[in-house]
Amino acid sequence: MWWMSRYAIAVHRLTRGVGDTVFYAADGQPWFRLDEQRHDVALSEIAPDLQKAVVAVEDRRFYSHPGVDPIGIARATIRAVRDVGRRGRLEGASTLTQQLARTLFLSNVRTPGRKAKEAAIAVMIEAQLTKKQILELYLNRIYLSAGVYGVETMSEHLFRKPANAVTLPEAALIAGLIRAPSALSPWSNYEGALERSRLVLAQMRDQKLITKEQEDAANRVPPRIQPYRQPGDARAGWAKEYLRQQFRAEFGGDHPPDWQVHTGFRRSLQDAAERAMATGLDRLRRPGLEGALVAIDPQTGDILAMVGGSNYLRSTFNRAARSKRQPGSAFKPFVFAAALERGYSPVSILSNLSRVAAPDNPEWNPQNAHGEQPDRMTLRAALLESNNAAAADLQQEVGTRAVIRLAGDAGLSDLPDVPSLALGTGLVSPLDLTAAYTIFPSGGEVARPRGIISVFDASGSQVLDRSVTRERIISEPVAFQMTSMLRDVIERGTAAAARTLGVRGIVAGKTGTTDDYRDAWFVGFSRSVVVGVWVGFDQPSPIGRDAYGARVALPIWADFMRRTARELPAGDFPAPSGITTEELCSVSYLKPVEGCPTYLEYFKEGDKIPSALCTIHRGTLKQRATRAIEGFFRGLGSKIAGIFRR
Repeated sequence: MWWMSRYAIAVHRLTRGVGDTVFYAADGQPWFRLDEQRHDVALSEIAPDLQKAVVAVEDRRFYSHPGVDPIGIARATIRAVRDVGRRGRLEGASTLTQQLARTLFLSNVRTPGRKAKEAAIAVMIEAQLTKKQILELYLNRIYLSAGVYGVETMSEHLFRKPANAVTLPEAALIAGLIRAPSALSPWSNYEGALERSRLVLAQMRDQKLITKEQEDAANRVPPRIQPYRQPGDARAGWAKEYLRQQFRAEFGGDHPPDWQVHTGFRRSLQDAAERAMATGLDRLRRPGLEGALVAIDPQTGDILAMVGGSNYLRSTFNRAARSKRQPGSAFKPFVFAAALERGYSPVSILSNLSRVAAPDNPEWNPQNAHGEQPDRMTLRAALLESNNAAAADLQQEVGTRAVIRLAGDAGLSDLPDVPSLALGTGLVSPLDLTAAYTIFPSGGEVARPRGIISVFDASGSQVLDRSVTRERIISEPVAFQMTSMLRDVIERGTAAAARTLGVRGIVAGKTGTTDDYRDAWFVGFSRSVVVGVWVGFDQPSPIGRDAYGARVALPIWADFMRRTARELPAGDFPAPSGITTEELCSVSYLKPVEGCPTYLEYFKEGDKIPSALCTIHRGTLKQRATRAIEGFFRGLGSKIAGIFRR
């Protein structure tokens, strides 16, 4: 009873008739259909000859049976016993209604259980739908080879004309494909399809649907077919398929007619993303090199654009959502954010960096890209230079579990509890990493990514409302400090090339490069958007010599930001309450003296503000004297402290 009730409800949905589920872009305009390979049309828009041909060859008693055909079953059983191994039969035990039931609800596995379910569903279909409705659904949903469903779409592909304009020989050719669509595809086996169409015409004559003269005339004019063309539009292919998968995960494989699916994707941004990716990969000239780009609104989590590879026609695999790779240094901001949450400031000092080692492996020593390692660094300097020893040391000081907890709360799951985690040895997808970065421009709250925003059924009732989901991960002051530090990465750090590449406005971000240059990353943001870019090979291997994130991924990010600058303005990040500013030397990160290049540092409540004067720049005579006195008392204090430590 449970099984019957479940399928009775599913069958009842078929009474809605044919139509398209349409996806809408953020501007409220129709964008694409749920199934680009099938175009539903009313039965009145399908040529009568095509309707007759299908019924003649697939189910001659269609208009008289109740869903199953006892006569057909008996004849098929006798024929199976008498003609074992013989091919080319024009009839089988399955009625047209049973085929529809199998197409819509069941698999093609041949088992007695499936045949029983098929018959039961067919009877339910016949009880709730008219013959006209059943035939209409069948002609729109049947598979006809080469990835094409429905007679309207097949007619467009084969003859470049709608189904209401096909001739008798063309109708017979289409109808003949139903029994063996793969084996009889006209593009690979035209002679086989043509021979089958002649059998269809013969059946139509036997059933007095056409005359002998019409049959002979049709056989004298073999249909001319057009070259196969890729179904659908490859533009925005990964974005569209991602949204289709989300819809099917929510509502199953059904294709409800006249439903509206509203998304946050902006077509102009999607176009800019695809152009930026294509231009960037062409510039690198590495055969087989792939890339991914994700753009997310940090306030709502709306996915604005998504590119999952280099060429959708060549590979539909969505690397943006499904590929997991090591993020390299693009993971470091989460380590630094965990430290700021635990009382560090951007100018807190990390010491003894030349002797950083893993607790359980004293021989392990994180190396920097250029081999140079100062012994002391501030957090700000370590991040803008992407210093590996400093990041590894910071992870040990705040605790690996604290880093894993923060990153996990931001959406980066299943990260390894290892000392090298700070160097990005976990696995993340571009979508997840980009979404995790929303904690910085959104004031410490992660905006969970959403592709579909809402769904409305044919009556206009809302059947899905996916609201904005934000969750606080770090405090507002910490998010602001991190944004300031990541702005420095672009202004004078590893991503400084962004300015020469034409990026304007207030932006921030972080580069990432993995061992042997196997993965190149850049994740950057403004107040309007967070954009993540990954470049690499599907089978991890070196991209090339010196293939840093700044050289490989950053130009793609910069190209996208430049193309979308008007639509996505890069305004300032307002300081939250509890933040104070202090002018410091941008070299020593101490109080400036005369001659120091300066910047404004941001401190949250509880942060220790440097009181010592810069020791790198000369300063005035008074400043030099003050510095000497400070140095004397600091030295004296150290000696006294040493005595008490003995």
